[in-house]
Amino acid sequence: MHSKAIVRRPGRNFANGITTTNLGKPVYEKALEQHAAYCDALKRCGVELIILEADERYPDGCFVEDTAIVNGKVAVITHPGAASRRGEEVEIARVISGYRKTETIAFPGTLEGGDILKVENHYFIGLSGRTNKEGADQLAAILSKYGFTSSEIKVEAGLHLKSDIAYLGKGNFISTPAFSKMIYPANTIILDQDECYSANCLLVNDILLIPKGFPESKTKIADLGYNIIELEMSEFRKMDGGLTCLSLLF
Repeated sequence: MHSKAIVRRPGRNFANGITTTNLGKPVYEKALEQHAAYCDALKRCGVELIILEADERYPDGCFVEDTAIVNGKVAVITHPGAASRRGEEVEIARVISGYRKTETIAFPGTLEGGDILKVENHYFIGLSGRTNKEGADQLAAILSKYGFTSSEIKVEAGLHLKSDIAYLGKGNFISTPAFSKMIYPANTIILDQDECYSANCLLVNDILLIPKGFPESKTKIADLGYNIIELEMSEFRKMDGGLTCLSLLF
């Protein structure tokens, strides 16, 4: 169960962040509305929010997931693979150190939380353009110290591992076709190509947050018996962001 979440409000220069999409520039006011709705959803899931104000040194700073990996025993502070994002982790480390013992990924290792998929007590570490082998090895060693196992997965396309696959709890996964056979294929919802964005879902206690606008994905998830909250994510999608990106749950 998660009792707390760290979130950071988008800054006015949010549109200056990194993106690979061709969906246009995000509208700041609309992003604020969607972020507020996201925060309200977390509260509905029983989570107490730790809300950080925007830091306009870092246009991508609202995507706090990338700055740390947190579980019941430790918080691992990352070293982001994108140079423009290095420094975002400093305030996160200060805040999270009040709740967890911290460990740190050190250069030349790079690691971002979007590449880390926790499945019960095992971690899948995505090797991507943002997370390198050195960072993955450092994380694996840290996790082992605290009794967790891990393995690596090559991210051939897409920004992060969790852009393509999510663990829904109860042994179930949701995945784009590219990742559908890489973990536990028998228990995986395989998405249609035009609904791949909905692979990034977020399980918060007994409620599953899903992006709005993907009816086939919603039906498949609902058929498995999940309690669902749909959230509009259009402005964050424009910046390669998803539901998991916007919080650090612990």
